[in-house]
Amino acid sequence: MISPLDILTSDLLRYPLIIAVLIGLTAPVVGTYLVQKRLSLLGDGLGHVALTGVAVGWLVGAWVTATPADLLAIPGALAASVLAALAIEYVREVSHTSRDVALAIMFYGGIAGGVVIIQLAGGTSQNLMGYLFGSLSTVTAPDLVIALVLAVVVLGIGIGLSGLLAAVTGDEEFARASGLPVRTVNVLIAVMAALTVTLSMRIVGALMVSALMIVPVAAAQQLVVGFTRTMRTAMVIAVVCSLGGLLVTVYVDLPPGGVIVLATIAVYVLALLSRPLLQRRAVRTDQVAESTRAPAGETTFRVR
Repeated sequence: MISPLDILTSDLLRYPLIIAVLIGLTAPVVGTYLVQKRLSLLGDGLGHVALTGVAVGWLVGAWVTATPADLLAIPGALAASVLAALAIEYVREVSHTSRDVALAIMFYGGIAGGVVIIQLAGGTSQNLMGYLFGSLSTVTAPDLVIALVLAVVVLGIGIGLSGLLAAVTGDEEFARASGLPVRTVNVLIAVMAALTVTLSMRIVGALMVSALMIVPVAAAQQLVVGFTRTMRTAMVIAVVCSLGGLLVTVYVDLPPGGVIVLATIAVYVLALLSRPLLQRRAVRTDQVAESTRAPAGETTFRVR
């Protein structure tokens, strides 16, 4: 039986737990902006392209006889994701192709490219499974360093420039008319999504990272009102679900990405079910507050 002390002292378990916290903090920050922009599927598209980057990194590693063979897989995923994010914004700006079509092309091209290139690198599609669905055993110290750097960049941009990013994502046309750097902000958000995909691949998996960006935000929207409160609540939900899901997989042989995503969906369902109760409580509180403010002998009525 694995004890809590074993979890804290074993590198095999400690590294994934630290990365899980970083994922929980960063994914909802990016997801809040993507939900505002109605780009919930962007993470999926970038996750698929990241698989091609993994395979390219594997191929380059085979050429230079790197040890282990997947030493350059995460750097390859990072490069591919960032390039794909920039390509999406370029297509949207200068082409008649819609963003939905561009995302669909990335979906199919990313998977196809990953499977073909990994075969050229001397591997098989099975080598991509850990990147598709997440795996504890593949996390190393260099992965932790990369995750820390990416998390600092994403949080620095997403929180440090939250006012500007929220203004552009809330109403892009008004922001453009106001002289705000809309194109730069769109690129920043796309790049943040790419960095978050790369950060999350080892634990959550490329196919499921988008869920961790979007579902906690959707759950938070059922519980609170306001951009900042939604982001903070989503971060709490994501951190709890990431840590809880990861700890479950320590004791039960299950893919961590799937467990984490199911945990966030469970929180969303609970939030959805509890919303009517929260609304009734808020109405009751408002009525009590207004009745106490009403002059003596008068009754305050509210129409709802």
